[in-house]
Amino acid sequence: MGLRDRLDVASPRWFSRLRTSALLVALATPACTGIFGDPDKVPGPKGNEGVESLNARSQFPRLSHAQWENTTRDLLRLDARTGMSASFTRDPLGGVFDNNEIVLQVTPGLWSDYQVAAEELSALVTSSSELLGRIVPADTGGDQEARVREFVTSFGLRAFRRPLTDVEVGRFLALYRSAPEVLTDTDPFVGGMQLVLQAFLQSPFFVYRVNAGGTPRPDGLIPLTGYEIATNLSYFLWNTMPDDTLLEAATSGELSTPEGVHAYAKQMLEDPRAHEVVGSFHGQLYKFEHYLDLAKDPELFPNFTPEMGEDMAREAEMFVEHVVFSQNGSLADLFTSRTAFVNDRLAEVYGLEGDHSEEFKQVTLDPAQRSGLLTRIGFLASNATARQPDTIHRGVFVNLRLLCSKLPSPPNNVEALPASTEGTNRDRVDAHTGKGTCGAACHATMINPIGFAFENYDALGQWRTMDNSLPIDAADEFHFASGAQRFENGVELSQVIAESDEAHSCYAKHWLQFGLGRDTTDADAPLLVKIAESSRGGAPVKELILDLVASDAFLTRSPVEAP
Repeated sequence: MGLRDRLDVASPRWFSRLRTSALLVALATPACTGIFGDPDKVPGPKGNEGVESLNARSQFPRLSHAQWENTTRDLLRLDARTGMSASFTRDPLGGVFDNNEIVLQVTPGLWSDYQVAAEELSALVTSSSELLGRIVPADTGGDQEARVREFVTSFGLRAFRRPLTDVEVGRFLALYRSAPEVLTDTDPFVGGMQLVLQAFLQSPFFVYRVNAGGTPRPDGLIPLTGYEIATNLSYFLWNTMPDDTLLEAATSGELSTPEGVHAYAKQMLEDPRAHEVVGSFHGQLYKFEHYLDLAKDPELFPNFTPEMGEDMAREAEMFVEHVVFSQNGSLADLFTSRTAFVNDRLAEVYGLEGDHSEEFKQVTLDPAQRSGLLTRIGFLASNATARQPDTIHRGVFVNLRLLCSKLPSPPNNVEALPASTEGTNRDRVDAHTGKGTCGAACHATMINPIGFAFENYDALGQWRTMDNSLPIDAADEFHFASGAQRFENGVELSQVIAESDEAHSCYAKHWLQFGLGRDTTDADAPLLVKIAESSRGGAPVKELILDLVASDAFLTRSPVEAP
């Protein structure tokens, strides 16, 4: 019998059997105690939201590659991420965020990647007494079998994010004992630890976040267990496994009430890992990674250097961190704040005077020229060609990512706008896509008006008042659900967007997608409206997150699993 055959707990058969096995476990396991698990009580958020059902979702969302990296680092108590997932089979695109459960499948190629990574990680840890000592109880000279059992029990709780059953403990102990037959040239203890670690890291209960416990409430929704809530909290707010404190809270029942979940979530938001997650949310939503691959015409923009892309991304990250955490700010603040963080290269583009260096420092931008993320050079330069502002892409980006407008896909073989030496950039765009053209349906009413608002910013995001020796015209109007709103430029448009229902509803929708790891549907409407209204009323971003984790959508599951 080969090594992988002995790792029955990690074989492909387990992946195929996971759903059946987990359901059997759910049927055989007593209900979690506490309010969430009490089938006779319905917690407050349901009544507040007025929901009668939840969107069906997978009970077994897979870890994203980033979550796998963070989890293996924390589970094995390594000093840093190993970077092994960089060679994993890549996940296909699945919407805006990288944690959408729809695309997180275990393909044959990824299964092989997991096997190789488990073998390499277990070899890495067991080859170092210092690393092994971080996860294995100290050898006190007592019963070695008891020492291994203690390890399997404590490590298993962290690896599976729940206590192991006696059967599972026994299976891992048997695997440990088999080491002399499998790894004949290895010290039996070290070899046993290597096999056990491999098995844990290949187990579906490690690779998937299993939500299979709980007993249905009278309304049919199934409350998650304390361990499932701890797991979902940790992967949402920290993008990694629960730490020891959170697991202890689950064990002691402290996560069995909405108040308990709220209290822990509030603490978790102050952790640097939550700052990183909130930054990742905004980075993915607003495509900060696009700032890293810019090219500008050196004759028109001699002050541009390739390093500026990283500067722009860093500026955007520091701005989000400042608004959300330092200022406890809201979505409206992200669109209207004049605070920025610049080094010498960015200061020149913004036209700032004074002494600047490589170090970023906080500044206040000209309120007549800048207002929030949409007037920052990262957004403007990344939605531009090497020579000209890209009016259409600026308008499309705002419609799709900030307002969640429904734009049809562009027709095939769309040709680029022809170059012109006459008139302004707005004249050129209007002549080919404006009223009276074949593209007027979307461009003239939805895309171009918003894009024109940014005509005061050139292809690098520098402020300008003239284009091709002609005055800039950045004024237009956009039809929101509440009616047409007129604006004179990008600063005024930012203010209009910050006050629009569409922007807050869109922002709430994206937080639901990110926090729940799935697409939203009509069943999410009551929660979406609640969070959008809170945002529209000026609630800080952190409060919106806390509203989400206190919802039925986060704390319970539908009795029906998504197909």
